[in-house]
Amino acid sequence: MSPLDDELLMQLMDAAKASIRHAYMPYSNYPVGAAVLTADNQIIAGVNIENAAYPAGTCAERVALGNAISQGHSQFKAIAVFSPKGEISPCGVCRQFISEFGPDIQILFHWQGQLQQMPIKELLPFSFSQHQLNA
Repeated sequence: MSPLDDELLMQLMDAAKASIRHAYMPYSNYPVGAAVLTADNQIIAGVNIENAAYPAGTCAERVALGNAISQGHSQFKAIAVFSPKGEISPCGVCRQFISEFGPDIQILFHWQGQLQQMPIKELLPFSFSQHQLNA
């Protein structure tokens, strides 16, 4: 997939930003919002959801994808991640989760003062996939 055009890129990032008002982060006070762009150009958001048993929490990227999947979507063009606390990119678990749905999904995030856009295969070049399971 090629990079998103500027208008679509901003719509996706704006949706990620807007979603943070729903973040549940009573322990870290670190809100994160994400928005996924489906193959049919719908934008579906998600937020981080923390839990007192820390490993039970869920990142915004996985919540956004889960929301989209639960609405019947399984093909994705892009996902944006945002936090007002500063630079953020998908964690390792989220990178693996995103890569499940295709190596060319564009990832949008702020890093070193710039809005970055790159396919998930660049963030996780040797992801584990169905190819290893079928080997």
